[in-house]
Amino acid sequence: MTESITSPNIELRPATRADVSQILAFVRELAEYEKLAHEAVATEAGMTEQLFGARPAAEVVIAEVDGQPAGFALFFHNFSTFLGQRGLYLEDLFVRPQYRGLGLGKRLMVHLAKLAVERGCGRFEWSVLDWNEPAIRFYRSLGAVGLEEWTVQRLTGPALDALAAHSDRLGR
Repeated sequence: MTESITSPNIELRPATRADVSQILAFVRELAEYEKLAHEAVATEAGMTEQLFGARPAAEVVIAEVDGQPAGFALFFHNFSTFLGQRGLYLEDLFVRPQYRGLGLGKRLMVHLAKLAVERGCGRFEWSVLDWNEPAIRFYRSLGAVGLEEWTVQRLTGPALDALAAHSDRLGR
């Protein structure tokens, strides 16, 4: 007698306000994986405002397997002056370990690429930690190219405040 193996039911859907606590759970799991849990300080109220307030800053797609939250992608639009077009920037992509190997990451990436094309974006970009070899291999398998000559620069916290304070000394 042979056992029949059923494929899981996989669904991608836009996040709603009701998903904010789940989105934060995904963010914390991703931060833990990236060894950056100390930086994951987002709150439910802040995330609700940023994702579903009057001027949403980003969008989220939730991946579900058999009705269970399995992963997510959080993205927003940026702009390329060289192309004269907006782009789609993937901030976070995460699939829970127990759901890896089902093709969820690829489905999410295909979904976002399709959105980028439909919205007239000239680019689809993201960053990846240089030590995350599994992710880098995955992205290369999709046709992504690393931009070796570019490095990310960041101002945050006191450094951001200090630079912003310079406007008082510049004599507008």
